[in-house]
Amino acid sequence: MCESARRVTAPLSKSAIGGLTAGDRVLLSGIVYTARDAAHARMIEAIGAGGALPFDIRGQAIFYAGPTPAPAGAPVGSIGPTTSARMDAFTPRLLELGLAGMIGKGLRSREVIDAIKRHGAVYFASIGGAAALTARRVKSCEVVAYGDLGPESIKRLHVEDMPLIVAIDANGNNFYEIGPAAYRLQIS
Repeated sequence: MCESARRVTAPLSKSAIGGLTAGDRVLLSGIVYTARDAAHARMIEAIGAGGALPFDIRGQAIFYAGPTPAPAGAPVGSIGPTTSARMDAFTPRLLELGLAGMIGKGLRSREVIDAIKRHGAVYFASIGGAAALTARRVKSCEVVAYGDLGPESIKRLHVEDMPLIVAIDANGNNFYEIGPAAYRLQIS
């Protein structure tokens, strides 16, 4: 994968996002934040109450994951993606505020795909079932908000060459649709 993968750095620039196409293999390096359902609900609640988010979301990528406790000498334990649809109710608002990328697994709603297109963002698919491999790509981890949520707190990760696939690009092209359609053509 490494030889044909595109290298991308987070925070994500509009030019980097614009150069990605659904189905592209990517090696992501830089800063990524983790947040799952409970953290997303708290962020949206904070916004609704006129408060600030716990980090500047503009240009950032959120990994829908909650790493397990770190073994001795490692920044995190296993860290795999959770089902992204669980964040769909919150995602359009965060994209409106400048969120540039999401990392997870599975399909997204029409509302999220439309918001990705409207705001020029990207949705990456992470490899489900390879949480130990993904953990080796994490170089540092620090809790930045909602520590009471334990593994589901918001964490700031420094990642190096995290393997991902562009699932939905900034134009709304959806690899979850394109991939199976191409396969059906090959076998017919």
